[in-house]
Amino acid sequence: MTQTRAIGVLTSGGDAQGMNAALRAVVRTALGRGVHVYAIYEGYRGMVEGGERIRLLDWDQVGGIMHRGGTVIGTARSSEFRTHEGRLRAAANLLERGIDRLVVIGGDGSLTGADAFRREWPALIAELTETGVISREVAAQHPFIGLVGLVGSIDNDFFGTDMTIGADSALHRITEAIDALVSTAASHQRTFVVEVMGRHCGYLALMGAVAGGADYVIIPENPPEPGWEQSMCDLLRAGRNAGRRDSIVVVAEGARDREGNPISSDYVRRVLEERLGEDTRVTILGHVQRGGVPSAFDRWMSTLVGHAAVEELLAATPESEPQLIGMRYNRVTRQPLMHCVEQTRQVAVAINAGDYNRAMGLRGGSFTEMFQTFKALASALPSVTRTRQRRLALLHAGGPAPGMNTAIRAAVRLGLDQGHTMLAVRNGFNGLIDGEIDVCDWQGVDGWGPIGGAELGTSRRVPTGEELTAVARALTDHEIDGLLVIGGWNGYQAAHRLYQERATYEPFNIPIICLPASINNDLPGSELSIGADTALNAIVDALDRIKQSAVAVKRTFVVEVMGRYCGYLALMSGLASGAEHIYLHEEGVTLDALRADITAMITSFRQGKRLSLAIRNEYANPLYTTDVICALFEEEGRSLFDVRRAVLGHLQQGGNPSPYDRIQATRLAARCIRFLTEELERGTAAAAFIGFTGGKVRVFDLGELPHMVDAIHRRPKEQWWLELAPIARALAQQQ
Repeated sequence: MTQTRAIGVLTSGGDAQGMNAALRAVVRTALGRGVHVYAIYEGYRGMVEGGERIRLLDWDQVGGIMHRGGTVIGTARSSEFRTHEGRLRAAANLLERGIDRLVVIGGDGSLTGADAFRREWPALIAELTETGVISREVAAQHPFIGLVGLVGSIDNDFFGTDMTIGADSALHRITEAIDALVSTAASHQRTFVVEVMGRHCGYLALMGAVAGGADYVIIPENPPEPGWEQSMCDLLRAGRNAGRRDSIVVVAEGARDREGNPISSDYVRRVLEERLGEDTRVTILGHVQRGGVPSAFDRWMSTLVGHAAVEELLAATPESEPQLIGMRYNRVTRQPLMHCVEQTRQVAVAINAGDYNRAMGLRGGSFTEMFQTFKALASALPSVTRTRQRRLALLHAGGPAPGMNTAIRAAVRLGLDQGHTMLAVRNGFNGLIDGEIDVCDWQGVDGWGPIGGAELGTSRRVPTGEELTAVARALTDHEIDGLLVIGGWNGYQAAHRLYQERATYEPFNIPIICLPASINNDLPGSELSIGADTALNAIVDALDRIKQSAVAVKRTFVVEVMGRYCGYLALMSGLASGAEHIYLHEEGVTLDALRADITAMITSFRQGKRLSLAIRNEYANPLYTTDVICALFEEEGRSLFDVRRAVLGHLQQGGNPSPYDRIQATRLAARCIRFLTEELERGTAAAAFIGFTGGKVRVFDLGELPHMVDAIHRRPKEQWWLELAPIARALAQQQ
């Protein structure tokens, strides 16, 4: 009987995309710390059965699994683990391998079972000692079992973490389905009722409805008021009268009315057919939401929490309280496990008690805010019919970024709902100067949310000299009272130029705000800019294909990604794909580093490796270009492996925006319209830029822009994601 201390990891409950990335991180972090790690196959059932269900893993066994959905170590329900005898056998099986630390990846039931097992551990050890199953020496070596929980659940229903493993990927499946249904619904002027998962949590339903541009949503936390059937039908009928050809109603599987009666998708269908006399179809997405490859976010987020779980376990003592490892504001957090479980269950308690205000409150302020925003966006017409005679202009500036159209749709509708006249400026500041300005109406932006690119067009022009006079004249001629600039670096620079010239040009003294939209994620004041998530998913998808093509032969791929001098896309795609080598401008590229990488590459290929992946930020180094790096690798690899290059180019800017980019573009646009409205009501003219920082939407004075950026390299002085580089490299290359 071995007494080697080790970590066990299991997945339990429903599968969720990203579990494999977490497993890989747990295994490789533990091995990097010199600790054995065992996979417990089939969840708690495997723990009870023991034998081949509990297997020692090595570094290579978790290679090539990040892109796979589900869980490679399986999950299953176990009635035996709920019994004392089953837990006793489970403890004996763990001790046989020296396991006294557990990483449990699952939902509230799985984590609660793990905590009960932890509490019972001393009694189980005593019983195993008394019956002679283990020796007193073994018992003394393992007096407690450390426990860390990771939430694997597509529902995103857990307190203590902004996102659960699998939720973002499930939202991708839902959004893709709604996008597909919209096209066929519009062809036939048909209504679709879409049922999504979520039990007591309406996250997937609400965010899917926002991202998909649905017309009506029913969630458990805030059931519709009595008479909702007629209100829903009136809303959809008004949409038809306004010219909309399709209607989408999203229903959470746990939806109910105010009396607690279930609202099924089939009931909604019958109501619509009977009262609208319209062909209505039901689509129940079911387990397709759990399937498919994990999104880029679910890969890198799961990697980070898996890494942190091992660090937490290795520091655990008998007095340590089990921790839930989650993500808050793009940072790994630790909170008491059972406190999070208890708070999570309070939502269901509130719903069952009919206390819907409390249920919404427990979901957080942003959830409530998005619910209210959705209702305003989904109306058939603005709620305000008397205008305030305020004219707000919207324009794009800088390179195109997926999510720009989503922001325009939200800004136009929310502005009209506030009674403003909304003006769309085509082709950025070029179009403003040339007078390419149209008045927007409600239906004019219908269907824009899911569309990539920039329907209004954009330009990189930053007005200077006489162009500033032309801009001032355009603002005056078109009686523009406020300006929303949606774009990247050039947009921020242009807005700042107007701000600087206010003393010279009176028309520039209007409220101005910039919304960050850049795939490079190189803008100050926001941890993630609109478009970066979509670009990252496009890169990771391309890397998956590249790796599949390369594994048939021994090959190294050097992939160049965009970002200019900002390495966000390079680092995060490397973290999400398991790339062995990542080259960033922020860190620099040296000959010594390249020589070390070549040595590691040669060693790994000689040991049987078939694929090596290197990712290079496009401006990482002016001399060590992608071609030069490829040539170095090829010369040194010779007959051991061949080398290919891939420059992904503008495919990173294309495609429909991801759910994240749609949701956050909507949130930011809503905040921008509120900012402009409040400034106009106060009679003030602040100039600002907006972004997500520390989990909140923050507004920064535009005058602070020069102090927050590295102007030479066009990137923020503070880049939160750089601290993740050591983790990415530690998990990619065995030391």
